[in-house]
Amino acid sequence: MSRQQKIIKTSIIGIIVNLILVAFKAVVGILTNSIAITLDAVNNLTDALSSIITIIGTKLAGKAPDKNHPYGYGRIEYFSSVIIAAIVLWAGITAFMESWPKIFTPDITNYTPVSLVIIAVAVVVKLVLGRYVKNIGENINSQALVASGSDAFFDAILSLSTLIAAIISIFLHISLEGILGVIISLVIIKASIDMLRETLDSMIGARIDSELARELKESICEIPEVYGAYDLSLHNYGPESMQGSVHVEVNDHLTALDIHNLTRQISLKIYEEYSIILTVGIYARNDEFSNIRDDLYEIASKYEEVIEIHGFIVQESEKLVTFDIIVDFDADREKVKNKILNQIEEKHPQFTYCMIDDYDVSD
Repeated sequence: MSRQQKIIKTSIIGIIVNLILVAFKAVVGILTNSIAITLDAVNNLTDALSSIITIIGTKLAGKAPDKNHPYGYGRIEYFSSVIIAAIVLWAGITAFMESWPKIFTPDITNYTPVSLVIIAVAVVVKLVLGRYVKNIGENINSQALVASGSDAFFDAILSLSTLIAAIISIFLHISLEGILGVIISLVIIKASIDMLRETLDSMIGARIDSELARELKESICEIPEVYGAYDLSLHNYGPESMQGSVHVEVNDHLTALDIHNLTRQISLKIYEEYSIILTVGIYARNDEFSNIRDDLYEIASKYEEVIEIHGFIVQESEKLVTFDIIVDFDADREKVKNKILNQIEEKHPQFTYCMIDDYDVSD
């Protein structure tokens, strides 16, 4: 079963389960005059609608690349996640506006043993559904499914709160419907904002996952000719489409043909292992001046703000040394770099130094 088929199948299961819960909760809410249960039913309805949008977004995102969209339509999945977050946010705001007045003018509720059993069953169903949907989403990297699964888990917690309020109402004759409705609405609003923020991070371009970055670099460095992998950059064109670039450090005696074969080998290896298309750049390494490189690394190691130095090369004919430096975003970057530059110039004054500022985009 393909990723698209798994998303559609999981979403259809979610739609069926949520519609069944909507019917049961709506009937119980009306019969018991419970605003909390009625709002819970509305929330289940928005869950079903979210699953429908997930299916539509997945179908559109699966369209093949064309002339106008050579990178495909994968990012449409992110737009569907934004729509889902907006629907959930609207449901939360609406619930808050309806629940707030109930705190001051509570309705009289009439719970029956049957209604309590239905609520209890709904709690169990939503817990199982939430776990199932979220696990599938995490396994196939679907933000929409992960969000739906998390939302289902929140629903279960909220339904459990409704059940507790009902028991309190029966035995203590205290109405907590309005307060509970406000709590439910605030949780829904928070969940929608978290969902929206996560999706927008993916659309804008979030920091590369540190574990993925480490695995990619280690995989590249398994090739004997590679001394190191640096400047890894990845661009997301959808959950299943990722492209990027990386620089590798190699011996400066390699020929153009050697480099050609090496970069092809790296690109093929990463694509076969991670389905990521990488463009490979080259840093040449000349070991004749390893003493200068070692001195530079020793100086930089004294500053904990320095994350990495790479791309070191000495152009002997021009008496020029160039290298890239990555300094932590939170540090006084210029101050740290100037100190390092001054110290290496004092140790090897016969060269001019060009320090290239690089950025910490992955761990």
